[in-house]
Parts: sequence; structure tokens; C-alpha cells
Amino acid sequence: MFRHFLECRGGCIGDAVVMREPIVVFDTNCVLCSGMVAFILAHERNRALRFVGAWSDEGLALAARHHFSKSDLDQTFLVLSGDAALSRSDAGVEILSQLRAPWRWLAVIRIIPRPVRDAVYRFVARRRYRWFGRRENCVVVPPSESHRFMGVRRQGSGSA
Repeated sequence: MFRHFLECRGGCIGDAVVMREPIVVFDTNCVLCSGMVAFILAHERNRALRFVGAWSDEGLALAARHHFSKSDLDQTFLVLSGDAALSRSDAGVEILSQLRAPWRWLAVIRIIPRPVRDAVYRFVARRRYRWFGRRENCVVVPPSESHRFMGVRRQGSGSA
């Protein structure tokens, strides 16, 4: 199934893999992050995004391919698009651009300098468990969307 998320263009050389659609690698134990995924599912424009649990083998492999460690994933989510790996506020802005109006208009925050955006992102990220909670694999994957998810427990099943 992992191959459905990835596509080689012009032949793969080593780990040179390009994503077909943008992939969101997110913390499946974070209530805020799982709520973000539910919000994305409800408001995205064209259902192109794919989702991978950060702590799954697939999520860790994708992160490592883009030079992010498990420790990094505890500080940010990733949006992998083409050969780009976006993190922190850049990942958030990319997500906003994938949403329907009026939510996508919020992507205008990209005019705020990245160090300022990232400082706000880090402030929230460090406190997310305290403010919003932590539950083991708390994301709820609607059965109709399960083909877009990897490395997360499906609704009504005990497996990822």
C-alpha cells in the first residue's frame, strides 16, 4: 500500500522518490493534530492530500528520507509535496492553500516573516499536549477516507 503514496519520476535512483500528492505526516497521539486532520477533511478543495501517522514505520521512513528525525516529528508536522519537505509554519501555510475559501485566504500569513510565524508555531507545539491533550492514536479515520491514510488505526479496527 505504501507504493500507492509514492511515485518515481524518470526512474528511481536510491531514495530519490517524488510524491504523487501532498502527504501530511502528523502526530496521531496529539488531540490538536488529529483535530487539524478532521478540519482538513471537512474543508479541503480537491481531496488530494494523503495522511501518514508520524510514529508509524511509514511516517518515520518518509521523515528520514527528508532528513527529519523522530525527535523533529515531536516538534512539527510535515507536508511533503514533490521533492519539498515543509515543516512548522510553512507546512501550515501549505495546508491553508489546500482548503476551500474562506479558509485558504488565511494563507496570506505567508507575508509574515518565517521566524515570527515559526516562533508562534513552536510556542503552541510545545504546549499542545497540555492544552489539548494526548491520546494514543486518537485520530478518527472515516471509512470513506481510509484509502488516504497510512500508519493510523482505522475507525472500528485495532490495526494501522
